[in-house]
Amino acid sequence: MSRAPSGETAVDKLSQAEAKAELKRLAAEISRHDKLYYQNDAPEIADADYDALRRRNAAIEARFPDLIRADSPSRRVGAPPATGFAKVRHPHPMLSLDNAMNEDEVREFFKSVRNFFRAPEDVKRVEPDSIAVMAEPKIDGLSCSLRYEHGKLVLGATRGDGVTGEDVTRNVETLGTIPKRLAGRGWPDIIEVRGEIYMEHPGFAALNREREKDGEPLFANPRNAAAGSLRQLDPAITAKRPLKFFAYAWGEASERFAKSHSDALKHLKAWGFATDPHSKLCHGVEQLLTFHRDMAAKRAALPYDIDGVVYKVNDLDLEDRLGFVSRAPRWAIAHKFPAQRAQTMLKHIRIQVGRQGTLTPVADLEPVTVGGVVVSHATLHNEDEIDRLDAREGDTVVIQRAGDVIPQIVEAIKDAKHDKRPKFKFPHKCPVCDSLAVREEGEAAWRCTGGLICAAQAVERIRHFVSRNAFDIEGLGDKHVTEFWNDKLIKSPADLFRLKAAQIESREGWGETSARKLIDAIAARKRISLERFIYALGIPQTGEATAKLLARHYRSFERWREAMTDAKDHDDAAWQELNNLHGIGEDTAADIVGFFAERHNQQVLDELEDELEIQDYAPPAAGAAPLAGKTIVFTGTLAAVSRNEAKARAEALGATVTSSVSAKTDYVVVGADPGSKAKKAAELGIKVLSEDDWLKLARG
Repeated sequence: MSRAPSGETAVDKLSQAEAKAELKRLAAEISRHDKLYYQNDAPEIADADYDALRRRNAAIEARFPDLIRADSPSRRVGAPPATGFAKVRHPHPMLSLDNAMNEDEVREFFKSVRNFFRAPEDVKRVEPDSIAVMAEPKIDGLSCSLRYEHGKLVLGATRGDGVTGEDVTRNVETLGTIPKRLAGRGWPDIIEVRGEIYMEHPGFAALNREREKDGEPLFANPRNAAAGSLRQLDPAITAKRPLKFFAYAWGEASERFAKSHSDALKHLKAWGFATDPHSKLCHGVEQLLTFHRDMAAKRAALPYDIDGVVYKVNDLDLEDRLGFVSRAPRWAIAHKFPAQRAQTMLKHIRIQVGRQGTLTPVADLEPVTVGGVVVSHATLHNEDEIDRLDAREGDTVVIQRAGDVIPQIVEAIKDAKHDKRPKFKFPHKCPVCDSLAVREEGEAAWRCTGGLICAAQAVERIRHFVSRNAFDIEGLGDKHVTEFWNDKLIKSPADLFRLKAAQIESREGWGETSARKLIDAIAARKRISLERFIYALGIPQTGEATAKLLARHYRSFERWREAMTDAKDHDDAAWQELNNLHGIGEDTAADIVGFFAERHNQQVLDELEDELEIQDYAPPAAGAAPLAGKTIVFTGTLAAVSRNEAKARAEALGATVTSSVSAKTDYVVVGADPGSKAKKAAELGIKVLSEDDWLKLARG
């Protein structure tokens, strides 16, 4: 069987069943790493390893578009904000960047920019050998947004999940490199400046020396130190930390203030912000690649960490037209540096059990310094990866690290004693509850069959239930959930709402006041929106987007539960209704219906219904834009713009673009040689627009 470099089956060799299973595994694994990185500032894998997971996911989705999951990593950025700070909704999403890992991928990216446009004059402006592009070192810190009104700083926020971040205003006000009032003139009345909060090497070393002297744990690297320092609940602590800020972008602006990125950076500098002095305007891809090589050579001498170079199309008019795809802009890409490597000993392989019962092997390593960072753990992913590496306890292993996180194992060195060491035997029983573990055909992971009787799964499900974007119960952290479970205070989500202050106040670390606060916080969540409730249940493939889609369609908990319970057969009307929802594929539908087919899940729902008031879905007010909330299908060949540009424009105006015509379609835009979609639109009485009609509507 053909293998990818990482030891996995090559994407072009995957069967449909294997691809389906692999997308399911990748969605769960990437979601876990997003939470570790963005919420906990405690990543477990190297940047290069994480990027490889996302790239493999994207490659499989490109080959099997019908298998794209509702909880696909390609549909989300980062992770929900952690508790402890107020939520801030970004006026414009703070999206992530796609990555290029080598020079060929950079060239392909700029070819895709050229191919996005149709008119000859546009294509000429974006030819890869002449396109104007800003190249900026990719600072390894924490993304931050600063909102100014009439020149005064009024809000500072972290990126969070790209849509909602944390309010850290009081903390960012302590940074000397962030102006409290804008200098100069010409700034918009409202401007949201975006950039990176980071810590330079000398300041990081001094901070760790102080922590060591005070007996406190050391920060692993400057990025974690910067993130931990910014997220202090006491701003006085942040003020003592040597944090700095580079501005490199903007979000909301009440008026346009520049025609290009290079102009915008000049304005930001004039208004009092530090910008990276190494940023450079380049013309053509070869100049970009030369800049990347130069920065790689200078990297070790810089006073701060960088892990690559970001390329941004300089012309802002072109940026607007290129737009975005799900989680990333089409007009920018990050060209990462190669991973760094080292050797160490694999001491022990242990098994962790996740919320869905996945058994994940983790390697405990002899601590080793890689690129200035001490690492001691790495994930081994699954049984196949261990077999591919032939990794055994006691082996010397080669690890690689890119960025600031725990590395991946890329090789086990076969020394003279290797064959004498016993091979790792992957357990066929759950190490937590001793239930049988199974590995379904086409899947890489072993899963515990214990379900809710497995403490690891039950605890993880309750942790999810009370998490930020679910019930969001303040003061009920992971540690408390585990302790309450172990001491039999809770066994199911409904037990949370039956807790009494008297059961908690005498426990170690608790008192009358803290116990009362927790009970009040739980009581405050007894009234919950339908979409949050659905998300909180932790149904496989049912993330926030899918939960909102289900809530919007079924409107009430009673109707949704009845329909899901009835959807037992693919011939049932209830199944067809669910499966035909745009954004719900057959695989997702099967997971949702499967959840309702389990008797113990129905019992949990009965108990929760007795304890809670689940609010019906309230549709938002219609947007002012004529296309907001509309569903559009494009068919035929468009003359003035490419199909990609037309779709991007529609999505930017709040519309949903689909590939098939149904009774829920609002407009069908018809170009030359439209085919059967135009005929179906006429049969259904759906409004048909010519390309000229569409362009007029899109221009407002």
